Amino acid sequence: MAIEIEVKAWVDAPESLRQRIDAIAHFTGMFDKLDAYWFPATGAPATALPVSGVRVRRELVGDGEDIRNGVQTTRITYKVKEVRDSIEVNHEREFTVSAGAVFEELLTVLGLTPVKRKHKIGWAWVYGNGTLAVEDGITVELALVERLGYFIELEILANNDAPNTVAMAKERLLALLDLLGIARNRIESRYYTELLGQ
Repeated sequence: MAIEIEVKAWVDAPESLRQRIDAIAHFTGMFDKLDAYWFPATGAPATALPVSGVRVRRELVGDGEDIRNGVQTTRITYKVKEVRDSIEVNHEREFTVSAGAVFEELLTVLGLTPVKRKHKIGWAWVYGNGTLAVEDGITVELALVERLGYFIELEILANNDAPNTVAMAKERLLALLDLLGIARNRIESRYYTELLGQ
């Protein structure tokens, strides 16, 4: 199970921030992510689903500035989410399905319905340690979240959520936020689904 340790912050000047990120990180491509969060339908029997539901993400990822030639995938995710001192520490399970519509039919048969939706488009980079391996670096995303605005997301994948692991990751994430000139009072600890009020 991957442990995501991440921080996100509101962005006021996305173009100048993008230039600062380009100067220090390796650009990996554009993305377009459309998420639907599935929960038990009204009147359905209670299930042991995580509080965040089951996320079905239809994702288009390009390897450059032209996303039209990107690769389309459908990823299924469920997480146990936690916020520790404005840093998200999420236990994540994720897999890809070849037939997203068929998987959604299965969710419907199981008594689930899409309750919340999120759409974000943007750019991604890897920063740190002189390699392109996500495990060795920090994933950086600059995204326009529909109905909310621009955010920067910084994420480290860890193999555990021990206090010292989270503390070291938090230190690295905040140091990168500082390097990029993002004030710490711009950090947003609420989940996007909370901000969208769905």
